[in-house]
Amino acid sequence: MPRLFFGLEPPESIKTSLLQVKTQVAGARWQSRGQLHLTLAFLGQVEDQQVALACDLVREVTQSPFELNVQGLGCFGSPEKPKILWAGVSPENELGELQNNLATRLTANGFTLENPNFKPRITLSRFRHPAGSVSSLLDSHQGTVFGLMPVRDFVLYESTPGPGGSVYTVVKRFALQP
Repeated sequence: MPRLFFGLEPPESIKTSLLQVKTQVAGARWQSRGQLHLTLAFLGQVEDQQVALACDLVREVTQSPFELNVQGLGCFGSPEKPKILWAGVSPENELGELQNNLATRLTANGFTLENPNFKPRITLSRFRHPAGSVSSLLDSHQGTVFGLMPVRDFVLYESTPGPGGSVYTVVKRFALQP
């Protein structure tokens, strides 16, 4: 059974900017270029025959393309003991609408989302215990603009666990259309 999620793939220019944040922090497991994404709806393990249903359901999502500013850093956990370091995105209204449309269609048709509380972000690092402080990173990148991200489509990813972290493979792209 594949592990699947829907997300947004940042353009290469933004990935390059985000990768420059990487520095030595105790416990940090930095995301690679191929791991940088914004999760919209995490399905988890899905029966093979359900993949086509999920694709059919989201194909009907209608929304005009929009743009996101990728700017600043934040973390889950305290800055002294972070769990996840992330880059922020704004504005959240159109993004929240897209995520809600996907979540509503999927959950109304039997799928269970593993990320029911949507907090839009691009994860940069996950931390093992004991984690070092990211306070200086947060301060130095508080206003950093990583780029403008055009959202013209969204992606169905397959997540395959590996020794260097999960490998994300694009299964299918879905163009946004009004």
